[in-house]
Amino acid sequence: MDAAQLTRLLQEVRDGAVAVEEAVNRLRAMPYEDLGFAKVDTHRALRSGFPEVVFCQGKTPEQVSEIMLAISRRNSKALATRATRDMFDAVGKVAPDAAWHESARMIVIDRDKAKHTDEDKYILVLCAGTADIPVAEEAFVTAEVMGSRVERAYDVGVAGLHRLLDQKERMMGANVLVVIAGMEGALSSVVGGLVRRPVIAVPTSVGYGASFGGIAPLLAMLNSCAAGVAVVNIDNGFGAGYFAHLVNR
Repeated sequence: MDAAQLTRLLQEVRDGAVAVEEAVNRLRAMPYEDLGFAKVDTHRALRSGFPEVVFCQGKTPEQVSEIMLAISRRNSKALATRATRDMFDAVGKVAPDAAWHESARMIVIDRDKAKHTDEDKYILVLCAGTADIPVAEEAFVTAEVMGSRVERAYDVGVAGLHRLLDQKERMMGANVLVVIAGMEGALSSVVGGLVRRPVIAVPTSVGYGASFGGIAPLLAMLNSCAAGVAVVNIDNGFGAGYFAHLVNR
């Protein structure tokens, strides 16, 4: 249950439209619902402003669908990361309004279409190469479903710096930037040296052997000479998108 739903329920009790006993029954599942294999945090949106997000890796399609159903019963939004098509098909059987974002590997339920309360503020997601797009899309979808305006600029890595410089106006206009790169991870330092906004750097596991599955770009980003660059975990587009939304708001 999120703050808006709780407010409506309390107003309905005050106005006599909902009996106290019924309101108690609706609140009985707080602060969590025990599904046996999972304890769903139904109180998360009231505490942090967004419902619990489902990390699908290691779960069965049936488990994912049950958790998503439990979350979506009490919230207008539900989000699942690292999902497969089979998982989406299972969720679709219990939540027909679920949407599949294949490149981002995400399942989204969004019944609240009110977005972009301040159209002048936006997040810009940049990635170095086409191979980084799945992580970039994870960041994009996360920030967008949370309610931010988000724009993309993909395949603008430092091997062709003119491609990045063509995005200079958009970079300058962004409220916060998410910069995603594998290989040597230099893109975040370059962007951090060009803008006066927060930069959230995401190392990816894209690269040849010496990149060590993303360790090399992670260390490069942590050692950035540019000020104002924060770094999240390898391939963690979700974490970057979530944090970018909080900064944007």
